[in-house]
Amino acid sequence: MLMAVDIGNTNIVIGFLEDDRIVGSYRITTKATHTSDEYGLMITQYLALSHYTARDVDDVIVCSVVPKVMYSFRSSIIKFLGLEPMVVGPGIKTGMNIRLDDPKTLGSDCIADCAGAYHTYGGPVLVADFGTATTFNYVDGTGTIVSGFITTGIRTGAEALWGQTAQLPEVEITRPQSVLATNTRTAMQAGLYYTFLGGIERTIAQFRKEIDEPFQVVATGGLSRIFKDDTDMIDVYDPDLIFKGMAYIYSRNV
Repeated sequence: MLMAVDIGNTNIVIGFLEDDRIVGSYRITTKATHTSDEYGLMITQYLALSHYTARDVDDVIVCSVVPKVMYSFRSSIIKFLGLEPMVVGPGIKTGMNIRLDDPKTLGSDCIADCAGAYHTYGGPVLVADFGTATTFNYVDGTGTIVSGFITTGIRTGAEALWGQTAQLPEVEITRPQSVLATNTRTAMQAGLYYTFLGGIERTIAQFRKEIDEPFQVVATGGLSRIFKDDTDMIDVYDPDLIFKGMAYIYSRNV
């Protein structure tokens, strides 16, 4: 069994894969203060919930955009699983060409997303990931990442809204019943939701305007589920896209 780990700024997402089939996935809040023992305990508990033990894990692949967490998390894998994890980064074959000004600046999570989208759904494909940041990456028909787009994630924007305004409360990020809000809480929810949804659709429209070929739009990330049923501009919603990309990258390196 392969364990795939995506270490993001907000959450660490752990997936267990058997023959490229995702048999379990779990989330941990990303905290630089967690020790290797704390991470190791969580991993063994999640394994047990999926009816596995540490001995069932054949290998581990990690994709991280949070360097300060890597030492303790890597140490937990070595200590509790007895394995040296494969880390997506320099020297790892991803199967993707990157035609950007500085390819090294493209996050390993974006590379894994693109690999998952291209090798699952084909290209050309626009890959949208709704997380702490919102990213769009365009992969052409040859599997080359030719452009990237980064903006604020909806939760990040929401936290700035209630964090910088004294009288606005923290609200749940959810689809409002109506844009015709009648109180502060629903007004914030409607404003956040429809402003962000409009930005998504306008961004996709601009990609279509500037790219002279038809392409699919594949969305992933923890918050993409909120919008997937409210727009016809997203073709595929795949919450496990990054695991599929990491499984493909792993297969190219063993």
